[in-house]
Amino acid sequence: MRGMILIVLMALIGAGIAFDKGAWTLPAGWNPWQPLAVEDPLTPVTRWKLGRLEGDREACLAVLARVPESVLAYAPLADHTPVADCPLENVVRIERAGVAFDSSFVAACPLAVAWLRYERHRLQPAARELFGRSVAAVEHYGSFACRNIYGREQGRRSLHATAEALDVAAYRLDDGRRIEVRRDWGDDDAEGKFLRRARQGACDAFGSVLGPDYNTAHADHFHLGVGGYRVCR
Repeated sequence: MRGMILIVLMALIGAGIAFDKGAWTLPAGWNPWQPLAVEDPLTPVTRWKLGRLEGDREACLAVLARVPESVLAYAPLADHTPVADCPLENVVRIERAGVAFDSSFVAACPLAVAWLRYERHRLQPAARELFGRSVAAVEHYGSFACRNIYGREQGRRSLHATAEALDVAAYRLDDGRRIEVRRDWGDDDAEGKFLRRARQGACDAFGSVLGPDYNTAHADHFHLGVGGYRVCR
């Protein structure tokens, strides 16, 4: 509760308040009592609200249900255990979002929400600013994998074990241009700048973001996850 009070104070001081019909109101995205919406700007409050969706299936699915069909094709899945010791709860199957994916994938519902917000508020603006184009498709290495981090026999479970992370390998623009993490990361050209923007923007939308600067295991992809430890590397 104390943390929530601090967030509200940040909203009042940093974002400003509006006076409407005789009442003071918080701007969209700064009101902790309003349900999360994909169109809300990325703020500390919306990050907090995203975290609350992890344990609230109905509230999370309600966020997705308000997204137009033209922006999201998905199917809610019943809780199930596809692999022993890796039960999946509060998950959906994503067919496409504002972008096409090279294959559908199972995602924890909050991961789906985080992706939509990332795509809207960070990914597409970066593509339009740098290329004057939109991202049309995304290639990925999958979301669910019943394993510990780095596939070790001992250690904590990976976010992939609960479908709370997606590994993105490449982005394709609507003019056909393909921007690949392995090939283009670290370059000084537009593609390299775009990948840096895409990675940094992901840090605003997801809880854990790992890329080539983190270690060699992530040299060919961005790990975008919700839940777990917060890290941006």
